[in-house]
Amino acid sequence: MKILVALKQVPDTETKIKIAPDGKTLDLGDAKWITSPYDEYALEEALRLKEAQGAEVTAATVGGDKAKPVLQGALALGVNTAVLIKAEVGEDQGFDLILLGNKGFGGDNASVGPMLAELLGMAQANVVTRLEVADGGFKAEREADAGTEIIEGTLPAVVTAQRGLNEPRYANLKGIMAAKKKTIEEVAGASPAAQVRVAALEPPPTRPEGRKLEGDPAAQAAALLGLLRDEAKIL
Repeated sequence: MKILVALKQVPDTETKIKIAPDGKTLDLGDAKWITSPYDEYALEEALRLKEAQGAEVTAATVGGDKAKPVLQGALALGVNTAVLIKAEVGEDQGFDLILLGNKGFGGDNASVGPMLAELLGMAQANVVTRLEVADGGFKAEREADAGTEIIEGTLPAVVTAQRGLNEPRYANLKGIMAAKKKTIEEVAGASPAAQVRVAALEPPPTRPEGRKLEGDPAAQAAALLGLLRDEAKIL
């Protein structure tokens, strides 16, 4: 079985976000870059399938040289091949399973997985918290408002991972040193033109300072009720 894991490089969640002078992009010059946390669940699931079934795992990401640490991290964890994509690579490569996080930190649109499955004509299961792969098919579980949904289908398929699918591992020193000696394949080519353009970005409005209510609990409750009714006008 051949598995492709799509990884996205995103700013660390502790990065202080600044808007660039053009007002349409973010200034990420000082950002620390990491693998999108949801993609880590996808990668861990692929590694478990490799260990259990002897699957061949390819990790891929899109970007320039600054995106290579994401792939080096995947190599350190045990993937067979790493690809830095500058073109379409999912099609006609014979992958039985494509795994990725259900959404990328920062964008949070949760659209890449379903679009990828549609473009490649593959079955799909999204926001998955449990996955079984065997005999050319898959069985996936996802949490829904009405309870747990069970999705079954045949390979090839695209599956997006949700928190709870597994517990991602950490690379050990041996894996990190070995990854430095491995080659990252680069695939050059033209990318599709973006279909969404940002008109403007602006920070959220500054929150007003809080107000401390004085007195005993009864007096505080009465004061709060008055503020909600007369000032906030939500009662």
